[in-house]
Amino acid sequence: MLKILPILVVVLGFFNYGCSEEYEAQNGDIIFQTSRSSQSLAIQRATNSKYSHMGIIYIKGDRAFVYEAVEPVKLTPLNEWIDRGERGHYAIKRLVNAREKLTPEALEKMLAIGKTFENKHYDLYFEWSDDRIYCSELVWKIYKRALDIEIGKLQTLGEFDLSDPIVQEKVRERFGDSIPHNETVISPAAIFTSEQLVTVRKR
Repeated sequence: MLKILPILVVVLGFFNYGCSEEYEAQNGDIIFQTSRSSQSLAIQRATNSKYSHMGIIYIKGDRAFVYEAVEPVKLTPLNEWIDRGERGHYAIKRLVNAREKLTPEALEKMLAIGKTFENKHYDLYFEWSDDRIYCSELVWKIYKRALDIEIGKLQTLGEFDLSDPIVQEKVRERFGDSIPHNETVISPAAIFTSEQLVTVRKR
């Protein structure tokens, strides 16, 4: 998929977004946005969070990309990924102990695990299998399987707030009357609020 850099850091002048601050993009950073997809509002209301999509930042040469579960799982240039979100807003988080944990060897493992999901279809039903993958599931499983780090608390679908009419409409569209309340899920909100992460950029 891509070769990892020895230093694994590139300084970006932030993609002509008119921001005076610079951000040092690092492999393994986790980026969040409000998606413009048809399910975004339902995810926001069910999880009580404005963030509905996410991915992992990878560095390839002197460019930053987001490895994300869309249709299919793929790398997307970071600036294009940001443009695709609601009003260009995003937040980037990093492991609190990234210097210790994200060694070149650890990042190689992350890339190897990530590659097993490459080109898989997006999972509209949020199942906890590897047959299809959704965005937060991709990030969680890469960190868990490569580094044995669980970022964010796993929940069941039934723990989300399914009372909102917009959520109910999307749930009926996907599951009909057979809602899998006990299905294991991980949400962008659960990863975003993890105490293992620290915010390094927000716009």
